[in-house]
Amino acid sequence: MLRVCVCVSGGGTNLQAIMDAMDAGKITNTQIVRVISNNKGAYALERAKNKGIDAAVVSPKDFADRDLFNEAFLRCVDEAGPDLIVLAGFLVVLPPMMIKKYERRIINIHPALIPSFCGKGYYGLKVHEAVLARGVKITGATVHFVDEGTDTGPIILQKAVEVLPDDTPQVLQQRVMEQAEWVILPQAINMIANGKI
Repeated sequence: MLRVCVCVSGGGTNLQAIMDAMDAGKITNTQIVRVISNNKGAYALERAKNKGIDAAVVSPKDFADRDLFNEAFLRCVDEAGPDLIVLAGFLVVLPPMMIKKYERRIINIHPALIPSFCGKGYYGLKVHEAVLARGVKITGATVHFVDEGTDTGPIILQKAVEVLPDDTPQVLQQRVMEQAEWVILPQAINMIANGKI
C-alpha cells in the first residue's frame, strides 16, 4: 500500500481528483495518510476532513524565520511516514533537506507542457496568462519528479490541451485542469503505486 502525503495551498481540486480516482478504482494500492497546507483557509483541508483524512496546517506566518518553518514542515511530513509526497498546487519552495531525504519520492503537477511556461514565477493563473500572451495553440499539464530546481525534475506524464481563440486565462485554466491535470496526476500516482515507474 502506497502511503501518500498531499501538499496543497488552495481549493484542492487536484486533491479531489485524486480522491475521486481512488473511489472509482482508478488508483489502487494507495492510501492518503495526510494532507498538509501552508494556508489555514485552504478549502483542501475541508475536502480532506470530509473524507476522514488527517489534515494539518504548517504556515510560514507562524514561525520567526524560514528555517524554523522548514523544520516544522519536514517534521509534519515525516510524522505521516509517506512513501510518496504529491504537490498538488502547493505554492511553497521545498527545503533542500526535504528534496534530498525524499529523492524520487516527490511529484508535482504543473499546468503547462514543461519546458514551456515553467520555472520561477510560473504558477497558477500566471502560467495561463503567459500561454495566451505568447499565442501558442497547444498547452497542457505535466507531472514530474521534484528536484532542487523549479520544474526541472524528470517528467513522468504530459497531456496536451488545445488553446481556443476566445480563451481567457480562467477558461483555459479550467480546461487544463479538467482535460489534463485531473487525468494525469491520478494516473501517475497509480503507476507509482503499482510499480510501473
